[in-house]
Amino acid sequence: MIIAVLALLFVRSEWMSRWLYPVHYRDAIVASADNYELDAHLIAAIIRVESNYKPEAVSRAGAVGIMQLMPTTALDVIKKGGFKDITVESVSEQPEAAIQVGSWYLNRLNDQFEGNMYKVIAAYNAGPSNVKDWIAKGIWDGQLETVSQVPFGETRHYIQRVIYYYNKYKELYPDIHKA
Repeated sequence: MIIAVLALLFVRSEWMSRWLYPVHYRDAIVASADNYELDAHLIAAIIRVESNYKPEAVSRAGAVGIMQLMPTTALDVIKKGGFKDITVESVSEQPEAAIQVGSWYLNRLNDQFEGNMYKVIAAYNAGPSNVKDWIAKGIWDGQLETVSQVPFGETRHYIQRVIYYYNKYKELYPDIHKA
């Protein structure tokens, strides 16, 4: 009984939760969130789902860096965003560069989808043209309650995972913007 009580206290403790759900590269996340008018919790959640904060992560499809951008997308963002000191290689090797470029891209998706976080998350995973197509054809209305209508299983699961971590980070790090 004592072991069960201690285990319950251990699992329910804030430090244990923060250990299980860390936010690495906090300064870079907060700076990019502020710079691109994004929610730092969303950036952290996307990083957690995309790479679990592993800078060396490379997806089966070839996406690179902690925000798992496809090299062609990273190159396009670097050009359009005017990132003079960032290359596709630095996005794949330097977390801070990946966070800047990925956040710039999230900001553009946020503009395209008028701040609808679920559409933005879906577009980050499946591409904005797919999401626009689903909306235009009435396949999905862009709401979390109807995520089961998203035609790509990977994207459905992705949205759910990002929202799970987003809510977890909001709960554990309500003060993320404070140093």
